[in-house]
Amino acid sequence: MSFLNAVAKKVLGSQHLREAKKLQPVVDRINSICNEYQTLSETDLKKKTQEFRDRISDATAGLTTKIVKLQDEKRNSEDSEKRQQLQEKIAECDEGILSITEEILNDILPEAFAAVKEACRRLVGTEIVVSGQRQIWDMVPYDVQLIGGIALHRGKAAEMATGEGKTLVATMPLYLNALVGKGAHLVTVNPYLAQRDAEWMGAVYNYLGLTVDCIDKYEPHSPERVSAYRADITYGTNNEFGFDYLRDNMVHSLEQRVQPRHWYSIIDEVDSILIDEARTPLIISGPVGKDTATPFKQYNRLVGSLYQKQIRLVNDLIAEAEKDLGNQDEFSAGEKLLAAKRGAPRNKRLLKIFSEDPGIQKLVLKVEADYMREKRLQEVDELLFFAMDEKGHNVHLSDGGLDELSPGDPEAFVIPDLSGMMGEIEEDESLSVDERRNLIVEVESEYASKSEKMHVIHQLLKAYTLFQKDEKYIIGEDGNIVIVDEFTGRQMSGRRWSDGLHQAVEAKEGVEIKGETQTLATITIQNYFRMYDKLAGMTGTAETEETEFHEIYKLDVFVIPTNRPIVRDDREDLIFRTKREKYQALIDEVERLNKLELPVLVGTTNVEISETLSRMIKRRGIAHNVLNAKQHKKESEIVAEAGEPGAVTIATNMAGRGTDIKLGEGVTEPRTLGWVKNRGLDLKDLLSVDPTRELDLENGADDLLIEPGGLHILGSERHESRRIDRQLRGRAGRQGDPGASQFFISVEDDLMRLFVGDRLANVMDTLGAGEGEVITHRMVTRSIETAQKRVEGNNFEARKRLLDYDDVMNQQREVIYDLRLFALEGGEDLKGEIWEMIEHSVEEVLDEYLDHEYSDEIDLEALKSRLALEYFTVISDDQLRELDPLEIGDVVLGAVRQQFENKIDGFGSHSEAVSSYIMLSMIDSKWKDHLYDLDHLKASIGFRGWGQKDPLVEYKKEAYDMFVDLIGDLKRSVANLTFKAQIGPPPASKGMSRSRNNLNYSGPTGEPNKDPDSLSARNGTGQKGSQEEVRLPPGISDGQFGNAQPKDVSTNRSQEKVRTPVTSTKNPGRNDPCPCGSKKKYKKCCGKGVA
Repeated sequence: MSFLNAVAKKVLGSQHLREAKKLQPVVDRINSICNEYQTLSETDLKKKTQEFRDRISDATAGLTTKIVKLQDEKRNSEDSEKRQQLQEKIAECDEGILSITEEILNDILPEAFAAVKEACRRLVGTEIVVSGQRQIWDMVPYDVQLIGGIALHRGKAAEMATGEGKTLVATMPLYLNALVGKGAHLVTVNPYLAQRDAEWMGAVYNYLGLTVDCIDKYEPHSPERVSAYRADITYGTNNEFGFDYLRDNMVHSLEQRVQPRHWYSIIDEVDSILIDEARTPLIISGPVGKDTATPFKQYNRLVGSLYQKQIRLVNDLIAEAEKDLGNQDEFSAGEKLLAAKRGAPRNKRLLKIFSEDPGIQKLVLKVEADYMREKRLQEVDELLFFAMDEKGHNVHLSDGGLDELSPGDPEAFVIPDLSGMMGEIEEDESLSVDERRNLIVEVESEYASKSEKMHVIHQLLKAYTLFQKDEKYIIGEDGNIVIVDEFTGRQMSGRRWSDGLHQAVEAKEGVEIKGETQTLATITIQNYFRMYDKLAGMTGTAETEETEFHEIYKLDVFVIPTNRPIVRDDREDLIFRTKREKYQALIDEVERLNKLELPVLVGTTNVEISETLSRMIKRRGIAHNVLNAKQHKKESEIVAEAGEPGAVTIATNMAGRGTDIKLGEGVTEPRTLGWVKNRGLDLKDLLSVDPTRELDLENGADDLLIEPGGLHILGSERHESRRIDRQLRGRAGRQGDPGASQFFISVEDDLMRLFVGDRLANVMDTLGAGEGEVITHRMVTRSIETAQKRVEGNNFEARKRLLDYDDVMNQQREVIYDLRLFALEGGEDLKGEIWEMIEHSVEEVLDEYLDHEYSDEIDLEALKSRLALEYFTVISDDQLRELDPLEIGDVVLGAVRQQFENKIDGFGSHSEAVSSYIMLSMIDSKWKDHLYDLDHLKASIGFRGWGQKDPLVEYKKEAYDMFVDLIGDLKRSVANLTFKAQIGPPPASKGMSRSRNNLNYSGPTGEPNKDPDSLSARNGTGQKGSQEEVRLPPGISDGQFGNAQPKDVSTNRSQEKVRTPVTSTKNPGRNDPCPCGSKKKYKKCCGKGVA
């Protein structure tokens, strides 16, 4: 089938080329109109923008007017069924507007694109200022860029090669979709690119009469950021767009919301944002009211000691295995080496044995297969203290490890069967109600304590075994753990691993352990961008991820043809036995290319490798630059020099991505034998390490090509993602430039060791490849790409699994956020909604007391007391005497309804503001607690798999039940608070305001808002009430923020504020005050159950 596909592709062209040809008539039409526009005056060309806008607004005017009338009618309706019907009509009209708008945009596309192209032509030679630097505009879109623009308008993920001008391509669909007046967004990966592109392309937009701005230039929720969102075209980073959405759903007035409707967005570097960034959700968080750092301090030394013992144990097992091999006891040796492999798969001595004799690795695989077939693999793990699963990224303790952690106490880590024990307690009829309750509390406490111990220990084990410094993270200048992005090599300042893992790494490195935070608002990147009516993306590499783009985002990939053919020479991989041989060969190749005065970019997969290669190159006396997470501040400077003759740059993966490497003078000239002789170079120093490129330099003609000119890419290792490898190759060969790329690989590399190494080692053994020898073949390269596809498939499933879990929360989030918006908008429909909540709450109370067949069994006194306490409603005996339960219910509901009307009337002109504030406060308080419960549910739900249950199915069921409870609790709380709320003079400020710094958010944070008056009740026009405030009863939470503004909390990305963590300088004694600040003894608080 693949052969037939290849033949068809050669004869008919690729699917993407065929799509491009179909668009050629549209491109011709654009060029024809552009020629016509050349005759227009500047004023007439600029008038086109308003003409386009008028055509759109005229076509949608009828439905727009209808929506306004329906919204007004809905706002003034108390009837829930009528409101629902009106909302459905509004949704239908909105769909109609979207459909009509899309038709009009498609009609005017050729004219709009032509206007942009003509504007670019007229700007040629104009001086503009971009990021403080003066530039001369010299760009006019060519045909393939017009095709890219059409693809972006149609909601495609456009793959455009490096140097093809994606930034300019985006101007055309952004201009077209901004004409609608709902805002068009361009999303980038970092603030520098967002601001640069907004200023750079702003010349075109401003010429045509559109406004443009960048949200990252301004503080969150500042007037300037609001203004940036109101611009026709808005640039910004994915983090800030996402966090502004979360902040908007945490405010207490409509005026504080900054984001308009999510109409149209183009995502630059779409693979980085929608694939790589999608692994970590956006989280706004606040502090947890208990100490979470102390357990990691307590167990760190114990786990660290266990880790060292495991290292010694593995070394002993390897030594014994070598003796067994010498005694011809292969099976015993295989068992010990298998245990060593599961206990320390990166052990250097073990890797050396495998690389020197592939037959031993084959023996270990055979032994492993035997144990797995007999389902006895756990017997091998019992030779260790703990076993590791690198592929699954897991670590689990053996019985020996548990005994080592708790000598003399075999029950220390045995987690009780909670459901079984509670069932026994419930069935024990000899227990009183109080005894039963106390026993349940005791069992739950023991379960929570032991579960926490096991969780902390497993996270510490993962930190020691799977998370290595200078690979997964670095220690920043301020002593904090800084995560390193595995794809770009950039520092992810402020980002923290979840579920205690970050605290475990902090404990391992001996730095300050930050307190755990509690989620206040969260959304995944996937679910945020799926809210847009239209979504498009552009990048240099999207084809390898087209399945994920389609399944999750409904984005079809369109590979745009290049303006000039790509002439880069992508060479087959070079494979060595060991990393030492590979690095030596790679440095030899760097030195050879450096002598040929060619720029070299060495790509690495982590900081450690980049620094190792840097030391080796330095010993050769070769000047070079290193670009990794530790030198990210010099990124633009290093990238600017990377294309100069003889420049050597070591870059972690795609560090510097988004900025083209431009070639210096003379670099594109081919390096021929004549060129070498003119410079007097020693021919012996120019022999390539690639056996397929052996040349007879002694007898060759002067025009013999030694190396093509251009940038030469040398990859030090294959990444687990083909996309990242393609990105690295793509740094060379921009706009038809010459260049070359090649990867240097060893059997010891992580990807090879996990997926290909054993088979490849056997091949090298069969071919008789000795030390230092290299093999290269297309079949080997294909097998590596097959392994990459497997890893990509696993990663996609992991991201999809994350989305499956977040979809559960997303459905709940939509309900809550819709309810918040409903509360913010106010009106009669809000009053009706609150009454329905009160009615539901009262009916629950009535069910408790009236669930009897005869009225004389009803405890009327208790019912009246409950109504008086919770609903401030007093009912006399005469009103209820001799009534049946149904009649009693009607009387009670009528009395409560009258009391509700009296309460609302008593608020006077503030009634709408009070109702809105009550609803928002309760929603925020209950939603915060619900998110906290969901976090804990998600952290523990995986254990359901041990009971042969699907964790996702179990999560959906439990999360649904929790949400039903949340809504019920919300209704009861709103009902209760409505009757208890009062309006009175503002309280004294002393001691009343909650510290704003106690709440956190991830993302750039600004100076605290200095206006303390943030919780005043809103009046009907949304203004603050200056004389009176809503007074909450004691013990009632006032929402997520208290007196803090949304912009003053913290997020899990790019955090700049220094938080005061909840930590302990020493392990507290059992009778010492608890370090969490509760004023309780440690043994009665966070130390409960700690030995």
